Amino acid sequence: MLPDLLIEPIVRAALVEDLSPMGDATTNAVIPAGKTYSARLKAREEGVVSGVQVAAMAFRLVDPTLRVSILIADGNPCQAGETLLTVDGSAASILMAERVALNFAGRLSGIATKTAGFVAKTEGAKARITCTRKTTPGLRVLEKAAVTHGGGFNHRYGLSDAILIKDNHIAAAGGVRAVLEAAKAARSHMMRIELEVDTLRQMEEALKIGGADVILLDNMDSAELRAAVALNAGRVVLEASGNMTLERIAEVAATGVDYISSGALTHSARTLDLGLDF
Repeated sequence: MLPDLLIEPIVRAALVEDLSPMGDATTNAVIPAGKTYSARLKAREEGVVSGVQVAAMAFRLVDPTLRVSILIADGNPCQAGETLLTVDGSAASILMAERVALNFAGRLSGIATKTAGFVAKTEGAKARITCTRKTTPGLRVLEKAAVTHGGGFNHRYGLSDAILIKDNHIAAAGGVRAVLEAAKAARSHMMRIELEVDTLRQMEEALKIGGADVILLDNMDSAELRAAVALNAGRVVLEASGNMTLERIAEVAATGVDYISSGALTHSARTLDLGLDF
């Protein structure tokens, strides 16, 4: 579970957006004061749960007197028809928080479910599935948590976590040797260096120069990935990236790479169908 301290500002901002400037006009007009109800947050399809902790916070921020119980916690599978969360108390409060709670839980469960599908394709291989920084602005902490709920791993969280040298860095700095030597001179003992390469020739050069802890093999086909694994001979961590579709993951994992990164886990996940039923 993420600390509430990290989640609360994100959920609060979403509620302010939905309720500004005058609250819930529909609920204020049609729901009698003091009316209470019980509601269930249900899965309408099979998947992996994420965002239930966030949904629960949405209800509690609107009304701390609401009684919220999580029945299926983040990171667990769910079947169609199963109840993930129950909430009891003021009907008006439940209705005011409903859409924000569903938006978060559906979106994050979709990411967890997509990640779990990728992870399943790596069975029997050492490769780990990891996300990227291609996240929704402002929601990175939640979306990266959803990846872990699906059994995946996180790449760097932000630009300050590690030195990741990409093609534009190489072009601007004057080549592979220039960027690696500069990175080695600048990094602390706690910071890793990852170098993106487009060709096996670049990779061979990088291995001779040394200094990279990880080499990112960008947009290589499976034959090139196998050749890269052989060339590497276990010297550095290898990450395959680029056009990593669900249909391709098993083949890529079989090449022997250590990590497979995919921005699609977060930027292209379909929302899991959830509903709140009174």
